[in-house]
Amino acid sequence: MNRNPAVGRVPVVDVRPVVECGRRPAKAVTGETFEVTATVFGEGHGAVAANVVLRDPEGRTGPWTPMRELAPGSDRWGARVTPGAPGDWTYTVEAWSDPVTTWRRHARIKVPAGIDTEVILEEGALLYERAAAGMPRGAGRTAVLAAAAALRDEARPLASRLAGALTPDVDAALAAHPLRELVTSSEPLPLLVERERALFGSWYEFFPRSEGAVVEPGKP
Repeated sequence: MNRNPAVGRVPVVDVRPVVECGRRPAKAVTGETFEVTATVFGEGHGAVAANVVLRDPEGRTGPWTPMRELAPGSDRWGARVTPGAPGDWTYTVEAWSDPVTTWRRHARIKVPAGIDTEVILEEGALLYERAAAGMPRGAGRTAVLAAAAALRDEARPLASRLAGALTPDVDAALAAHPLRELVTSSEPLPLLVERERALFGSWYEFFPRSEGAVVEPGKP
């Protein structure tokens, strides 16, 4: 477990891989993909999400990698990441409250049931506009703003207004640029990335010949 787990509104604990509580680096080779996992949970019934951030030997932060819940209700999240150049890297897990996913869960229940429909749809439009404000100009941002407009379009049936906010284009845009609240970051953990030949050395250590001969049953 981390020496100082990040315990905020969306706690991040038990980040792995970790060697000697982060005092020594985990190891990988250039281009090797490995999985980072962590336990992430929030308050109440709101949705949470998480991502991994790699920082290269030059201190540059790469694009973050979304994590997925490894089993429903487990609070255990994971993502596979691939460092590039050899050197001393770090990796960090960020956890956050996901208000858009929380709204979608409520809207899918309340709008078909006719419960507080206009309030729910306006809430969604405001969330989508906030999300769009953090997106670069392009098709994704345009799709999210169009979804906000659909949610407010009282000339359309309620089901159609909601469906306009749940299209694949909107899903993709929100996945790439989610609206994140209450972001909590774990401590950076060290990662030593070695050249590819280090992998061959490690493989040889596990090759059966290095363990000694194996005698089959019934043979001298």
